[in-house]
Order: sequence, then C-alpha cells, then structure tokens
Amino acid sequence: MSKVEYPITNAVRFLRANTIEFIPRLYPYADHGGTARAAEMLGVTEHHVIKTLVMETDRKHPIIVLMHGDREVSTKSLARQIGVKGVTPCDMKAAEKYTGYQVGGISPFGTRLGLKVYVESSILTLERVYINGGKRGFLVEISPAAIQKALSPERVDVAIQPLKS
Repeated sequence: MSKVEYPITNAVRFLRANTIEFIPRLYPYADHGGTARAAEMLGVTEHHVIKTLVMETDRKHPIIVLMHGDREVSTKSLARQIGVKGVTPCDMKAAEKYTGYQVGGISPFGTRLGLKVYVESSILTLERVYINGGKRGFLVEISPAAIQKALSPERVDVAIQPLKS
C-alpha cells in the first residue's frame, strides 16, 4: 500500500512537533460545501466533523471554538460561560489574519497567533473526529484526547441545533 501524499501545513508541522498521532484525510473541496460536504466525501457523520470557528470577544480578543459540524454555537451562552459581555464571529479577513489560514482551511493547530481554544464538551466523548489540517480539502482524523493534549482547550457547553431555513 502506498503512502498517502498530503500537504505539509503549519498544522501538520505543529502536530508532528508535539508527537500527536493523526491520519491525513483528503477530499475534493467545494466552495460553501462545509462540514456536510466533508462528511459525505469521507463517509462519516457530520457530527464527527469538527468546525474551527474564529470569534472575537467584546474586547476584540480572538478565540477559537471547536464545534460539531451539525451544530451551531450559542454565542450568548458562550459569552456567559467564558465571562465576557459578548462574542461574535470574526469576518473572513480577521480570521485569516489571526490564524494564518485561509477560510475553509482553518485549523486550530499551528495558528499564527496563540489563540485561546474552547471545545464543545461533547466532542471529547467521541472516539475519533475529523478536523481541518490547515488547507481546504484536507482534514486530519484524530482522537479528542490528542486534541486535549495538543491544545489544552477549555470545555464549554454551547452547542445548539441549527435553525432550519
């Protein structure tokens, strides 16, 4: 069996430097496909595909929130749990500036700035998850325990069902 060729991103460098085991997972990226597309292409549930969301507190401090692909973040609940007045999603330009990654390929690993990371606590109960590896169309399969080891994220309970349109 041949070895899978995959991009060597800052996320991959970070994982290797911290001896974090991962399995590279490539898929054909599509604009606006999101976690649903990634899940379909990899044959996994969207609940196991983890979004890396870049947000700002009311004081303009950037943070990362890791969330299930099939859930949204209650920003009101997040603000209350982390002790700030408010939290809002960053615009694309700010997210790229803070992380060093292109939107659609933002990884929580190896970001340009050392951002505080929050993780939806139910993610940590899963056996394996799929999270962006630092490039569009590239996820890493990893254990939640490895995410904890690599990022020391703070647990939050902020997942909500998305509104149906």
